[in-house]
Amino acid sequence: MLLLLSPGQGSQSCGLLRPWLDLPDARARLADWSSATGLDLLALGTQAPDDVVRRTEIAQPLLTAAALLSGRAALAGSSPDLVSGHSIGELPALALAGVLSDDEAVVLAAGRGAAMARAAAQQPTGMVAVLGGGLDDDAITAAGLEVATVNVAGQVVLGGSVEALEAFSVPGARLRRLEVAGAFHTSAMLPAVDEFASLVAGLTPKAAHCDVIANADGARLRDGAELLSRLVGQLTRPVRFDLCLAAAGDATRVVELAPGGVLAALVKRALPGVPVVALRSTGDLLVTA
Repeated sequence: MLLLLSPGQGSQSCGLLRPWLDLPDARARLADWSSATGLDLLALGTQAPDDVVRRTEIAQPLLTAAALLSGRAALAGSSPDLVSGHSIGELPALALAGVLSDDEAVVLAAGRGAAMARAAAQQPTGMVAVLGGGLDDDAITAAGLEVATVNVAGQVVLGGSVEALEAFSVPGARLRRLEVAGAFHTSAMLPAVDEFASLVAGLTPKAAHCDVIANADGARLRDGAELLSRLVGQLTRPVRFDLCLAAAGDATRVVELAPGGVLAALVKRALPGVPVVALRSTGDLLVTA
């Protein structure tokens, strides 16, 4: 069983679309998506510096475009067996599963990114990765922080005010501040919920043609309406990627879509022995055949 994984924000870098421009329809599709979003995705994905690509409203549609270009090429007209995505990666995952069209996914990603950027601008918040050590829920709450992501055991991301993050420490753990605009997947994103919900409400989802492993709890779902509803809830709820990987125990192969690398490392930790390929260029497509 082939599992396709779409990476999330933090995977982006300067020139992330450049390796995929040789695909026959890449430039035409990017032109259409640029027109639909009002963003020059081709220029942003090939020429913009890291500080621009890192911006939430830019990173999210670019990551969705990269995942879709590489995902369609990897599938070569076939359907996936199983899909999942990390945070924004859920949008291209839903498109590859047939819940949304590719065009809808990119436009929704642009709207999501813009709404989250505006929410992040309302107050100074951020995120920190906690690597190792022992985390206590009561201590996290007492520090004024929230769990934003659980990637694998021993790798948790917290979010909250800048002051709370600077004061926080965990004995025996390594803390790494993330270069993000705000505390995603926490209550700091509440100002984005209504705006994003209105965008989602304008879509008519289809039933997925394969299981979609959902971020909130690792549930394997096919109901399009429920999957779209969960996209809204995802803004303020933790991404439980550890549960997603646990739910993918029957996968026999894993392909991380572009820009690949981050999730592949997590798969190797959680699913040892399962072959995993990270798509970094069209040359990697040969391994997925």
